[in-house]
Amino acid sequence: MKAFIFAAGLGTRLRPLTFDRPKALVEVAGKTMLERTFDTLKAAGFTDFVVNVHHFADQIVDFLAEHDNFGCNVSISDERSLLLDTGGAIAAARDLLGDEPFLVHNVDIVSNLDIRSFVEEGLAGALARLVVSDRPSSRKLLFDAEDCLCGWINLKTSEVKGPAAARPELVARELAFSGIHLISPEVFDLMEKWPARFSVIDFYLAMSFDHCIRSAVPEGFKLKDMGTPQAVAAFEDYADI
Repeated sequence: MKAFIFAAGLGTRLRPLTFDRPKALVEVAGKTMLERTFDTLKAAGFTDFVVNVHHFADQIVDFLAEHDNFGCNVSISDERSLLLDTGGAIAAARDLLGDEPFLVHNVDIVSNLDIRSFVEEGLAGALARLVVSDRPSSRKLLFDAEDCLCGWINLKTSEVKGPAAARPELVARELAFSGIHLISPEVFDLMEKWPARFSVIDFYLAMSFDHCIRSAVPEGFKLKDMGTPQAVAAFEDYADI
């Protein structure tokens, strides 16, 4: 199985740290986010990776070369000409990801997830399985009694998207997405009619009318989003999670 590391983002929330480098190369407690993500996924058994690049793309390519790709097989999904957003990034990497299920992991997420166990549990008949948790967030995904995605809600504005928008009587569980998901290669054919640039969450919501996008709520799951300078400065080690 391959792992896709999302490393192309502009890192706007991390400014000024990303004025001269990509988010993936911002150091967290002495180690870049990219290296931390590689360490985490290698420990879970991954050896084949796809990394997308856009913002200061050459720095990431050079960093990987300098570190001999951390002893792994690494392919670069080049988004220099256009940042494709999360869904577009997956669609564009089709040839690199192949025809087997694959894991997607945001580069700026640090968690205590047992990734090996999560992957071994598989897709459970779903189009994708999303690691989610009950933690504070202004925007959450909604899951029905069968643990399938049925909507999205902005808790600040009460805006609802997806099947739940037309079913106000639906009792749904509100859970925050972690940026870690296991995806079936079936998504590629379904993405063919989508534009080059689109959000994977928008795609999941559209697919949720006819497909199960399943939640995964690991017991004791915790994460930290390294997306702000404050979070980076406060992080010391994995015991902080």
